[in-house]
Amino acid sequence: MIGTQARNALHTVAAIGNPEGYLRWRAAHDGDPFRVRFPGLPPVWFTGHPDGAREIFRAPLESLEPPTPNPIAPLVGSSSLILLSGAAHQHVRKLLGPAFHRAQIRGYADIIAAAARAETARWRPGGRVEVGAAARSITLRVILEAVLGVDDARRRAEYVGAVSELLNAYTGPLMFLPPLRQRFFGRSGWDRFCRARDSLNGLLDADLAQRRPATAGRDIASSLLAAGAARPELRAQLVTLLIAGHETTATAVGWALYRLHRDPLLLDRVRGELDQHVDSVQPAQLADLPLLGAVCDEALRLHPPVPIVLRQLTEPLEVRGQRIPAGHVAGVALPLLHTDPAAWGSDAAAFNPDRFDTERATPFEFAPFGGGHRRCIGATLAEYEMRIVVATILSQSRLALPAPDRVRPIPPAVPHGIATRSRRPLLLDVMSLQTAG
Repeated sequence: MIGTQARNALHTVAAIGNPEGYLRWRAAHDGDPFRVRFPGLPPVWFTGHPDGAREIFRAPLESLEPPTPNPIAPLVGSSSLILLSGAAHQHVRKLLGPAFHRAQIRGYADIIAAAARAETARWRPGGRVEVGAAARSITLRVILEAVLGVDDARRRAEYVGAVSELLNAYTGPLMFLPPLRQRFFGRSGWDRFCRARDSLNGLLDADLAQRRPATAGRDIASSLLAAGAARPELRAQLVTLLIAGHETTATAVGWALYRLHRDPLLLDRVRGELDQHVDSVQPAQLADLPLLGAVCDEALRLHPPVPIVLRQLTEPLEVRGQRIPAGHVAGVALPLLHTDPAAWGSDAAAFNPDRFDTERATPFEFAPFGGGHRRCIGATLAEYEMRIVVATILSQSRLALPAPDRVRPIPPAVPHGIATRSRRPLLLDVMSLQTAG
């Protein structure tokens, strides 16, 4: 008979290999909510039902905190907004809030569109693009300029290398199996990760040391220094913004482009909408196009970049009739929530942006950025950026799905860094490019 620890390890391996498939299998066998045991973590109770999401997201602020030990703590640091709780969390959220106000975000439209155009300018007709990698290049460039004001090509390349190395080094096993986080003469996976983390921190420390706190700039880091943020406190949040602020948005952009090119009729409709507006509106207005927005929402529904939302309980909470003890973790499984038939209908598994035209989902049915008091502070930027990037790529290029991929099943998403990525590359062929002029 398999022991408890071995069984928990097998469940962890299954969850790393195919998170959505694992969550669906557990819900089908064990109902909702169901309990999962991961090595080194408290018991996690997952719900994928809107009623369960409502109970978790509406729980009192003081009754919830980030899970500890947290799988992403080595990546973003224990002082990250994502991992803080109580007064410390409220303080940092209040500090960062103005930088992510809608009016401030709309000022980044030109930066976003320019980054997307710079990426498509590298493509060549007859070539092939991995849209996930292309999207990461765009969103990292945006976040570097918007957050840090980095517009120098050499410095940007240093940051791109450091962030990419950090995310590639923090593998799923390191995230979910803490015993693997061991140094071994500089040759282990953990050694590689620590070197990458030190490299990124060094770049940030050097940039922050050169800034004058009294001068507010266009970028978020300068604005926060001018508002009184201390440099040590700020660095932890900048790491979070660099990692979470580009990886999750890029994942969503990649899925949106891939899904669009699997449906030629839908792609033609979106192009028609863009053709009516792209030459007559500013980049900021592209984010308001209804069909484009619905496509992006549908991609977030079926492919949430962060597929689980976790809250550790400081006091008991009842979720769908199950009393979850203090110390345990309450989780929302977004792949289940976003395909609940009661909320989304019998075609919930289909990619159909028109569903967002008929009735707006509640925050307890559609929660790609989490919910409640701890909803992602960068949600507005992510949604806004996603729409402009997709619109710009579609207006600058004509892409097509390679013939074999037109009939292949949709690949599953697997953990990578703070988000997930498609298990296989999402490839599109470059048919033509718009000539500048």
